[in-house]
Amino acid sequence: MCGITGYIGREQAVPVLMRGLTDLAVRGYDSAGIAVLDDNAGLRLEKSEGKLERLQARLADGWSGRIGIGHTRWATHGRPADVNAHPHTDCSGKFAVVHNGIIENHQTLRNWLVKEGHQFLSETDTEVLPHLVEHFYQGNLLAAVGETIARVEGFYAVAFMSAHEPDRLVAVRRGSPLAIGLGQNAYYLASDISLVLPYTRKVYVLDDGEIAVITRDGVQVYNRDLQLVDKEILQVDWEGETAEKGGFEHFMLKEICEQPQALKNVLSGRILPDGTIKLDEVKLDVRGIRKISIVACGTAYHAGLVAKHVLETLARIPVEVDLASEFRYRNPLVDKDTLVVVISQSGETADTLVALREARKKGARILAITNVVGSSVAREADAVIFTRAGPEMAIASTKAYVTQLVGGYLLSLYLAQARGTVPVERINALVRALQHLPAQVETVLAQAPLVKQWAERLAGWEDAFFIGRGMDYVVALEGALKLKETSYLHAEAHAAGEFKHGSVALVKPGIPVIALCTQEHIREKMVNNIKAVKACGAYVTALVPEGEREMAAVADEVLYLPAIDPLWAAVLSVVPLQLLAYYTSLARGCNVDQPRNLTKSVMVE
Repeated sequence: MCGITGYIGREQAVPVLMRGLTDLAVRGYDSAGIAVLDDNAGLRLEKSEGKLERLQARLADGWSGRIGIGHTRWATHGRPADVNAHPHTDCSGKFAVVHNGIIENHQTLRNWLVKEGHQFLSETDTEVLPHLVEHFYQGNLLAAVGETIARVEGFYAVAFMSAHEPDRLVAVRRGSPLAIGLGQNAYYLASDISLVLPYTRKVYVLDDGEIAVITRDGVQVYNRDLQLVDKEILQVDWEGETAEKGGFEHFMLKEICEQPQALKNVLSGRILPDGTIKLDEVKLDVRGIRKISIVACGTAYHAGLVAKHVLETLARIPVEVDLASEFRYRNPLVDKDTLVVVISQSGETADTLVALREARKKGARILAITNVVGSSVAREADAVIFTRAGPEMAIASTKAYVTQLVGGYLLSLYLAQARGTVPVERINALVRALQHLPAQVETVLAQAPLVKQWAERLAGWEDAFFIGRGMDYVVALEGALKLKETSYLHAEAHAAGEFKHGSVALVKPGIPVIALCTQEHIREKMVNNIKAVKACGAYVTALVPEGEREMAAVADEVLYLPAIDPLWAAVLSVVPLQLLAYYTSLARGCNVDQPRNLTKSVMVE
């Protein structure tokens, strides 16, 4: 996601900050900036949309300062622009802030601060932070930061500096990672440990709710009650390349494990205290929509298939799903009463853009679900739900996919509310279940050792089948795609009831079949399908909700998923399939992060 770097010491800060920004840039960004307490000019700030070279050119007149903060931004609130880039300052220009994450109650805070006389320049949620610190400052930066974060809701990592106290940085972590490198009379603040390794291997890793005060004399860490904490120094033995992956062997595994945080981000600020959905970004008149048409490619297409099930169930609107590459060639029946939903991780997928423009010509309303603010899809759509997954470095999409699923869930609940098709009590129950997803994904990730055992067995085969019914079939499609992409093992997904119409002829003794069975209303039929493929000699691995009793006697292996409303089960059931693809690829000696012949964003039709 966004990146933070900071420095205080005896050397010039700008070179250290720019090196940190350069290292962060490989993760993706749309703007960058630094703030330095200049030896001669006080608090000095420069920021720029676009590439770091543009920022570097603006620093050419020479800066002199030994304390500073820097940031690479991946836009979430407000378009990519100089004014929205970090750092942000207050009205007086005496406080500067960089921030990763989301301030959920930023609009409420902004409204209050405006009434108190503060003037805002940007569209960002971040800008409330320096104004809050300015408001509460009474000669003690730590106390003002404490007052500020007591009023802030969300998940974030933040670094503050002030011309009033030029000898310190104050940093806060809540949910988003933040570390401090301990050098020789020099200290390095970073959202990624890899940034500090050129200077030191000794690190403090801040825990949730902790506040650090960093001076040239040392680091003091406080809890949220501003009581001192005794921190243990982490000795980092990773090599630099491993550190870029946060200690993980590959980006794909790192991104699989980042999914709980990505889910928190996509939900953040979109659920009201009364348990209803708030989608301010969907500035469309949803009345009169007679049909929804979803267009997407690859993994995003599978997210669209899940969205079809949920939209039809909750909003009671007919939904079609098209591969974007096929959409315009069938002369689709879309018009002014059609909502066309385009899904794209990058927002630059060529086929998806062409489909969007074709729908526009026919008069349809366009809503995008995408990860990238400022992308072509985001600019050309009438409304956008940003998935906030942050940059995905591995070719095989994982965290972008699950946030696309939740984007579809939020849209479904929003339309159901607007159309009155679901009782409020049911909406509230579904929303509560959504809020449990991040923790439940953590529970699934804890079963990675079991999935690794399955993968080591699967790696010896050249073929595998995935089966499921309803939404389980859609997740099976995604599981098969992940396995093909990463391990080059031939995999097919089939609707379980259709498998017997031909493809079962390919089943031979021992062949791996992965069976998904999370939908209670068709469980018995799925059990019978599994028994049928077992009778043909298949080795069946099943994914079922905890509490299911029959499957252990039917399948060869079973993985139990946390119990959740079946509408949301697709998020949980895909995680072990992602892990299965990763570990199978590893066992077969494949290039996990960069599979052959594939690219992250397909820019040609």
